[in-house]
Amino acid sequence: MHIDAWIESVPPTAVYALIGLIIGIESLGIPLPGEIALVTASLMAVKGAVSPWGIAICAIAGAIIGDSIGYSIGRKGGKPLFEKLGRKFPKHFGPSHLATAERSFQKWGMWAVFFGRFIALLRIFAGPLAGALRMPYWKFLIANVLGGIVWAGGTTLLVYKVGKAIEPWLSRFSWAGLAAAVVIGAASAWVMKRRAAKTHAKIEAEEAAKAAAAAGAGTAASSATAPVAE
Repeated sequence: MHIDAWIESVPPTAVYALIGLIIGIESLGIPLPGEIALVTASLMAVKGAVSPWGIAICAIAGAIIGDSIGYSIGRKGGKPLFEKLGRKFPKHFGPSHLATAERSFQKWGMWAVFFGRFIALLRIFAGPLAGALRMPYWKFLIANVLGGIVWAGGTTLLVYKVGKAIEPWLSRFSWAGLAAAVVIGAASAWVMKRRAAKTHAKIEAEEAAKAAAAAGAGTAASSATAPVAE
């Protein structure tokens, strides 16, 4: 059963907790389709099954709490945690993915946490990586709260408003909304994978150059210290 069908099959009162849990776990650093779950719940709100404000609040809370827990885990485990995860889950936590995420943090600082909300793979890394890189918690918290409100709350209310505006065609929109969520998620994942691959190739080239330089320096040193035959 797909996650959208699973969400629609549970009692409406349980949807709030389920959305908060899914988004919280994703923000914690575990790959889950949070965007699809959020769009599905928002469409249920259009039908009147749940409250859009309730979904928005639970999604925001899950995003903020999940990221905060991820930050704590990353701060405690440090980079060795990512190396361990990379060996077990190379598809999501490989060296190239980590290098791409680190470059984003170096470029944007605390705002990498904010902008990371809108990129599928970076959303998984944001909290744990911020902790591992020892980002000051107050900076992380500001970006985390703002990102959670804008992404989770904004997505919920946007889908709800658009859904209400075209309610007569809701059955079509439901599929279109889910399809759009899948496409956006897949596209962002593809972009991150491309950037990760390029970064990984660059890192390998730099390491190879360093190794070659070290080998050359060692050879030169050996030649300089070798006794000269008379």
